[in-house]
Amino acid sequence: MATKVLVVDDAAFMRHMIKGILTELGCEVVDEAVDGEDACTKYEATKPDLVTMDLIMPKKGGLDALKDIRASDPSAKVIVISAIDQRQPLMEALKHGAADYVVKPFEKERVQEAVNRVIAG
Repeated sequence: MATKVLVVDDAAFMRHMIKGILTELGCEVVDEAVDGEDACTKYEATKPDLVTMDLIMPKKGGLDALKDIRASDPSAKVIVISAIDQRQPLMEALKHGAADYVVKPFEKERVQEAVNRVIAG
């Protein structure tokens, strides 16, 4: 059975790129979200196996969405994919339960490696 993934990013081209990588890995992208509020709503609706989450988004950022998703489902698996290459936000995300993080711009292989590692448990 394919791993169900929710892709969260405010940039359509980035969601498209991530979806392509996930599809190559045999994952099923069950939905996309454009901000943190959208992510929380769609997480509840789709109950995916994995979430890829941008940090900087309008309305509600990825860190707040990560906290909310993990509060409602402590077993949620979230990979942060963000352009922020600063330790503080990434360490904060890991502290709040992110399973891994990938810094944009990324190599396809880095995303695949993170997804495979997180899915494997």
